[in-house]
Amino acid sequence: MTRAATRVLATLSILGIAATGCSTNEPAETATPAVTTVAAPDPLRGPPITDPAALTAAMLGLADLPDGFSSIPDPVRDLGLDPAPEYDSPDRSSTDPAECAAVLAPVSQQQAGAASSAVVRFSGPNFSSIDEDAASYPVPGAAEAFANIQRAWAECSTFTGTDADGIGVDYSVAGRDQATVGDASASIRLTTTSEGFTLVSDVVVAVVDSTVVQIVVSDQSGLEPETVTAVAGSAADRIRSAVPSA
Repeated sequence: MTRAATRVLATLSILGIAATGCSTNEPAETATPAVTTVAAPDPLRGPPITDPAALTAAMLGLADLPDGFSSIPDPVRDLGLDPAPEYDSPDRSSTDPAECAAVLAPVSQQQAGAASSAVVRFSGPNFSSIDEDAASYPVPGAAEAFANIQRAWAECSTFTGTDADGIGVDYSVAGRDQATVGDASASIRLTTTSEGFTLVSDVVVAVVDSTVVQIVVSDQSGLEPETVTAVAGSAADRIRSAVPSA
């Protein structure tokens, strides 16, 4: 299971503890918007970012986010800690169908051959979070990565899984309207439900020159569309500033 999906499951677990004894209202069923696909520019506008430090510096910062968010340091990379030890209890996480584990997977995992990649993660109020990952490719890698991500969305409109403790999780993917960011972009809403609790993740994937950037904005009911657009736009602008367009 991907790190992004693991964060979603961890948040659902926290919600379950915090809301013990509370009832949830089942929303009325509505038609699920279809996932639509978008092609990457041909040709791509600019060269890849080959310096990992330059790409990392071009990722979102706290100044680009709504008030109340804080950065989540990587324990190994940022804090210098040893990797987490393996425990005796088995990891019972799974995804069915297995290929749907690609939904929310980092861009660099969905397309090999990245010249550089980077990840940043932030937590906010009321169990909200904003995650960004990006990968930069020599031609034609960015276009292929952009297509692979959308293919996973289209093929996984609904799927199931379990967390590390074997607790069942249901996922649904729906198309989402989003103004274009970067050179081309696509968007979905991923709804994750476990034991009666729900987390909504609005996902935007954009091509910026030869870099693909993925933004995942999660909240119990979904953040405002203008917030998602502002964050995704800032992410694209920062990537663009990292290397001149051709």
